[in-house]
Amino acid sequence: MKKRYQVLLVLSVLSMITFLDRIALSSASSSIMNDLSISTVQWGWILGMFTLAYGAFEVPAGWLGDRIGGKKVLTRVVIWWSVFTILTGFSTGFLMLLIVRILFGMGEAGAYPNSAIVLSKWFPVLERARAQSIIWGASRIGAALTPFIVLPLQQKYSWHVSFYVLGGVGIIWAFFWIFWHKEEPADCKNIQPKELAFIQANRDLPDNNRAIKFSFWSIFKSANIWFLMGMYFCYAIGAYFFQSWFHTYLQNGRLIPKEDLIWASSLPYILAAIGCFTGGWLSDKACVRYGKKWGRRLVPMIGLFISGICIISASLVQDNTTAIIALAAGMASMDVTAPVAWAVAMDLGGPNSGAVSGSMNTAGLTGAYLSTVVFGYLASSFGYYLPVLLIGIFVLAGSFIWLKIDATKKLSLL
Repeated sequence: MKKRYQVLLVLSVLSMITFLDRIALSSASSSIMNDLSISTVQWGWILGMFTLAYGAFEVPAGWLGDRIGGKKVLTRVVIWWSVFTILTGFSTGFLMLLIVRILFGMGEAGAYPNSAIVLSKWFPVLERARAQSIIWGASRIGAALTPFIVLPLQQKYSWHVSFYVLGGVGIIWAFFWIFWHKEEPADCKNIQPKELAFIQANRDLPDNNRAIKFSFWSIFKSANIWFLMGMYFCYAIGAYFFQSWFHTYLQNGRLIPKEDLIWASSLPYILAAIGCFTGGWLSDKACVRYGKKWGRRLVPMIGLFISGICIISASLVQDNTTAIIALAAGMASMDVTAPVAWAVAMDLGGPNSGAVSGSMNTAGLTGAYLSTVVFGYLASSFGYYLPVLLIGIFVLAGSFIWLKIDATKKLSLL
C-alpha cells in the first residue's frame, strides 16, 4: 500500500473513533437522562454547549496546525478528548456533565481541520475529495457501529462503562500516531521516491509549504468564503440532528421499541457512509470532466436538495418505517456534501487550509449549536415533527447556496 494511503487509513480510524465518542452520548441519552434526572431542555443545553465550545476553538486549532503541523495538534486533540470521554462516565449530575462536555468540545476542536492539513501535504489536489470521502465515510461507519457497542455495554454493565472503553481506545490511537506519522512526506524514510515526487508535484502548495501570515479577518472579505460558510451552516443543522437528537427523536418522538432502536439508529449512518464515499469520488471525476468550478458544485448541490425533500417528508408521515427510510435516504444524500466541502476548503486555503476549513466548520457548528438547543424547546412545546420539518427546510436552502461557491477562486490572505 502506498504511504499516502496508509496515512489516510490511520486518519480514517481516527474519524471512526471521533464519531464513536460523539454518538455514544446520544445513544446513551435515555439512560443518562433517567439516571441523572436531566430534562429534555437540559439535554438540549448539554448537546448545544458541546457544539458551541467545539465551534469556538475550531479556527484557533486550525490556525495552530497551519503553523506547527497537523501531527502535533492532532496528538493534543485526541488525548484531550479521550480524557474527557472517560470523565463523561464519571458525571453525577447535570452541571458536571455540562462542564465535562464543554471541555470535551474545546479539546476535540481542530480534529478535522488538522486532518485536512495532513491531507493537503500528503495528497495531490485531484485526490483530495476522494481522500476526504474516506475520512467522512469512516466517521459514519463509526457512528453506525456506536449503537452496537454502546447499547450492549449499557445492558450488560452500565452507560458509564462505554465511555471508559471509548476513551481508552482514543489514547491508544494517539500514542501510535506520535511514533508513526511524519509531518512531511519527504521526512518519511519508507516512502517510494516515485510517490514522493508525484505528491510534491501535484499538491498545489508553496515549495517551502509554510503557512502564509494573514489577518484572520481578511477571510471575511471574500464573498466566496461567506457562501461556503452559509452552506455549511445549513448542512450542519441537518448533520448534527442525526448526531445529537436522532436517537432521542426515535425513542421519544416516534416511540420506536427498544428492540428496534439499534437498526433504526444505525441505518442512516450506514447509508451516509455510502454517500460520503460516493460524493468524494463523483466530485473528483466531475472536476476532470467539467472543471473544478462545476465539478465541486454539482454533486453536493444535488445531494442537499434531495436530502431536504427527504427530511421534510419524514417529518410529515405517520408510519415509522417510512419515516426511518426517508431519514436514512436524507442523511445519505446529505453526506455527499461533507467530503466535497472540506476539499473546497483545502482548495481555497492552500497552505492555510486549517484556518479556512476551521472557519467553515465554525459556521457549521454555530448552526448546529443553535439547532440542538432550539430543538429541545420546540420538541417540548410543539412535539418532535416541527423541529425536524425546519431542519429539512434549512438543508434544502443549503443546496441553492452551492450555486454561489467557486472552488477555483483561491483566497488571497496576505
